[in-house]
Formats: sequence, structure tokens, C-alpha cells
Amino acid sequence: MAAPLDMEPSALSLELLPTDPLLLILSFLDYRDLMSCCYLSRRLNQLSSHDPLWKRHCKKYWLISEEEKSKRNQSWKAIFISTYSDLGRYIRYYATLKKAWDDLEKYLGQRCPRMIGSLKESVREEDLDAVEAQIGCKLPDDYRCSFRIHNGQKLVVPGLMGSMALSNHYRSEDLLDIDTAAGGFQQRLGLKQCLPLTFCIHTGLSQYMALESVEGRNKYEIFYQCPDQMARNPSAIDMFITGTSYLEWFTSYVNKVVTGGYPIIRDQIFRYVHDKECVATTGDITVSVSTSFLPELSSVHPPHYFFTYRIRIEMSKDALPEKACQLDSRYWRITNAKGDVEEVQGPGVVGEFPIISPGRVYEYTSCTTFSTTSGYMEGYYTFHCLYYKDKFFNVTIPRFHMVCPTFKVSTARMVSGDAETNHNEYAVDEEEDSTDTDEYEDRRRVLDIPAPSGRCPRHT
Repeated sequence: MAAPLDMEPSALSLELLPTDPLLLILSFLDYRDLMSCCYLSRRLNQLSSHDPLWKRHCKKYWLISEEEKSKRNQSWKAIFISTYSDLGRYIRYYATLKKAWDDLEKYLGQRCPRMIGSLKESVREEDLDAVEAQIGCKLPDDYRCSFRIHNGQKLVVPGLMGSMALSNHYRSEDLLDIDTAAGGFQQRLGLKQCLPLTFCIHTGLSQYMALESVEGRNKYEIFYQCPDQMARNPSAIDMFITGTSYLEWFTSYVNKVVTGGYPIIRDQIFRYVHDKECVATTGDITVSVSTSFLPELSSVHPPHYFFTYRIRIEMSKDALPEKACQLDSRYWRITNAKGDVEEVQGPGVVGEFPIISPGRVYEYTSCTTFSTTSGYMEGYYTFHCLYYKDKFFNVTIPRFHMVCPTFKVSTARMVSGDAETNHNEYAVDEEEDSTDTDEYEDRRRVLDIPAPSGRCPRHT
């Protein structure tokens, strides 16, 4: 008897699938594909409107919580569509920037509550369009998106974007609101089509964002301006790069703040970076170091790179009372990028001889300069015991590195005969490279940092 012919199976249709498997398949679709399903068939239109499917997208793209949904008294799909109609052009950035702002507000609310009051409410889409018309340049969507959440802050001290203080120099950067930023939009040579993002009332320092790729800058690059002091052309402005886009610049800063990477001192965010390896323990005493680069006191031409460092000296609370001791002197070994070494020794720190006892912390801030783009310092403190006056010992200061951020040299340097000076523009490298500046150290007892104006005394 002949075998029956194989029957060709009928094609499986989505329409024939039970509801639950179909909903499971739809749950893996992005919002675009889910919306497209509405137009394929009556059944898919019905299933793609299943409200729980839109809950995931509302939470993923707009960070809508259950609490907020209940206040709106709308379905998840209706919330997604209404939010998309307002913020749809920012869907790539909104969740990331909203989370950054939310995390920052929560963190500051606990540690710097007065700074929360300086934040401005969001701007409208038409306000951003008006600014673009005013300056004649398009604003990047990530920048616009951030200002749809918060319109920067008021011109106050302290600034949201961090502070820095030395004995005669203070900087605190505000995040500019959109109108103030537009008023500072640059069209002059050296800073053409650059929009200020931040401003320091004390120093006049700003970080700029390039809105076009001109004068050697990449579009949307963020930088501190640095006038070329050796160029004959006044439009020769070098740049210390701080970000490649607004999203990267802002979120990386917020991450440093909310993870404790930047210390909070007297209700201000101080932009000191602490390397976890920059810690050394000698007996019961631990020394840790954090550092910061100061662009406003630095230059590329001539090469002069200014750094400040913050040192914390702490005795273990479990140490015996007789371990109490007093700092007598310091020794520094300073090495630049070329391997040149300078050794410095001197009495005390900040003109003082602090006493360290169990559980006691002593902190101070100092600064140094290099004519190379990087260098490192290390050394030790010499202490004597209070109970055994003739007993002296050294406490290690861990090696800490200081590195200038990426910079770009002005394209205008080759104009007006500046090319003639290029062959010896680094001649100052042969001069004294770095200096221990404890004579200018600013004491930091119990994190008590004043806010003086002016420049670091090294430059006055």
C-alpha cells in the first residue's frame, strides 16, 4: 500500500495565536513597533492598546511612577502619548537627564538644602525656540532636554557646578539659565558660536559649549577658555576640554557628586577628586589626598599648570591615648613629567603644628604648579609623641598624581606671525618647574573653608 503524500503545513498566523502568547510577544516590542501594530489589524490594534504594555515604556522613557499615574488619572498608554507629544524629540535623553536631576536634587536636599532653592523651573519649548532664533544657532537636543527639566539656577553662591577655595582665590560656578546663557553667546574671534554653560561671579570664569565646528573645536564640545599669553593675536584662545557633549558633561558631574566623589564642605560641592589608592597608613595615622586642576590659574602658552590638593590626616579612634602626637615638619619629593625631581623640607603645615589624637582629623589645602602637563608628589610628615617628647617618627604621605585635562591649542596661533615663536614656545620648561606652597596653605579645621575673592597669593 502506498504511503500517503506529505501534507504541506498551513502557515501559522498571528491572528490565530491565543491572547496570552500574543501579549507576551508584544511586551518585547519597543514603543514604535507597538504603535505600528495598531495599524496592522483590528485584533492587534486591540491587543497593542493593552494598558500594562505601556507601563514599561512610561517607566523606561519618562520615569513615570505608579504614584504619578494615580495623580493623573489616565491610562499608561494615554500618559505615554501625551508625554511623547510634549517631549518626544528628547526621548533618547529624557530618562537619563531626568534621573540625573532627580538624583542630584535628592542628594542636595539632604546635604546642601539651600542650593535646591536656587534651581529654576523648566522652560517651555517655545522659549528654547526663541533662543535659537536670537542666537542664530541650533541648540543640541540633550541641552534643550535638560532645560525642559530645570532652567539652570539663579546667579547665587554657591554654584551648582562646584566650588574651589584657596587662601586668596575663590571660584563657584553657577549653571546658567537659558536667557543668561543666550546673553553671553559669543561671536567674537576665538570663541565664535560658543554658548556659556556656567559662570563664576568671583572670577568671571565660564565653561562654554561649541554650537558649531569652528576655530578647531568639535561641535558640542565643552571647554574652559584659556587665552594664549604668548600669541600676538588676541583671538588666540586655547581650550581645556571638559566634555564632548552636554549629556556626558552633566551626567558625569552629577555622578561624581551623588556617589561622594566630590566632597560637600559647608554646603558647597568642592571639585576635589580622590583616588582611592592615595591613602597611606603609618601605625595609627592615615593620610589621604585629593586633587584638583584649576584652569583659571593655568595656561598652555606659556605652559603653567596649576593644581590644588587637599590632605586629610586622621588618627584611628581605637588608638591608645598615649599615641597622641604633634606634627613638626614636612618633606616633599616633587617629580614632573620629564622626571625632574625637586625636594622641599619645611616646618609644620600652613604655619601650624597640629596635634593629632585618637579619633581626631586634621585637614588642609595647598597648591603647586608644574610647567609640564602632569607630575606627582609624595613625602612624609615628622611627628613627635606628646607623652614621650624625645620620640620622633615619620608618617608617609602617599604618592598622588596631578594631570592636566585634555587641551586644544588655538588655531589663531599661526596668525599674525605667531608661527615664528612656535619653535621655542616650550622654552619655559627649563625654568623652575614646581614649588611647594605650604606658605600659602589654607587651614581647614573642621572643614572650615572661607570664601575669599581674588587670586591665589602665588599670583598676586
